[in-house]
Amino acid sequence: MREHFLLDPEVTYLNHGAFGACPRPVFEVYQRWQTELEREPTDLIMRRLPGLLAEAREALGAYVGARPDDLTFVTNAGTGVNLAARALDLQEDDDVLATTLEYGACNFVWEQSKARYVTAPVETLFEHVNERTRVLFVSHITSQTGLLLAVEQLVARGRELGLVTVVDGAHAPAHVPLDLDAIGADFYAGNCHKWLCAPKGAGFLHVRPEWQERVHGTIVSWGYAEDKNTFLSRTEEQGTRDPAAYLSVPVAIDFVREHDDRERCIALAREARRELCALLDEEPIAPEEQLLRMATFRVQGARDVHARLWEDHRIEIPAMTDDLMRISVAMYTEREDVERLLDALARVLRTSRSPA
Repeated sequence: MREHFLLDPEVTYLNHGAFGACPRPVFEVYQRWQTELEREPTDLIMRRLPGLLAEAREALGAYVGARPDDLTFVTNAGTGVNLAARALDLQEDDDVLATTLEYGACNFVWEQSKARYVTAPVETLFEHVNERTRVLFVSHITSQTGLLLAVEQLVARGRELGLVTVVDGAHAPAHVPLDLDAIGADFYAGNCHKWLCAPKGAGFLHVRPEWQERVHGTIVSWGYAEDKNTFLSRTEEQGTRDPAAYLSVPVAIDFVREHDDRERCIALAREARRELCALLDEEPIAPEEQLLRMATFRVQGARDVHARLWEDHRIEIPAMTDDLMRISVAMYTEREDVERLLDALARVLRTSRSPA
């Protein structure tokens, strides 16, 4: 699969979970849309774009299990979480309840609101619900630790308690099968540029119909005209911008459907974590059944190790904290990539521990 991607052949790329990688056939379609935009900007933007976006949303909706008109394209999942938070009009006497596993940038969204942001371990999450609690915010797959959470059950329990449910699904599309209508969250934000392999800048926000009138665009623009002013017009008509990433989502879906080998990727990620933990003499941080294509492992001095792996071995793998690193296994990742990591990591550890 490596030949289908534009990745530098000199780099062992194990960070698909952060930014993804766009396959050549998808990137070519992306560039064709950009070229078409520049050949006749007025025709594409003023006449054709609403219909083209509707077609793209229809393809995305079929893939993620949602009505197309309940989806709007955004640049990334973080933008979607922001739109959801702003729609809630939180006040000082409101609590937002979240797990301790949430993505740092999304933590900032709630911390910057007027509400109090309360975090708790997922195992005891609902013990922290009180009369102030208004919102439940959870990840579908956690960023820092790569864990699959039981999001459908969490959302169901939150709704039973009368909470507004917001899900950060940044890592979920094409990572796990999705049925957003079945999950039932009030708001679900996802990325297409990670595991779905769309171009950068393609994400979505799914909003249940009863909340759509309260969702606004990132800016006030032509979508607010009196003869429009709908959920889709407010969030889609955001001034002049390049829609090529959004319009490339259907071909990304087709590519993943044709080429993805999910079970092999999951098996390799779990195998890699077992071998990395053995090399590092560290216990796994979570049960294997919670891991899919991303696996986090403990390594002391992770940020320094990350720098050494890149500078000395051209291995791209992120340090999530000072003592956690995360490996991503994409459809182009091979056993040889894991072996290069194991060999290089052993070398880095030997040199860092040797006496001066």
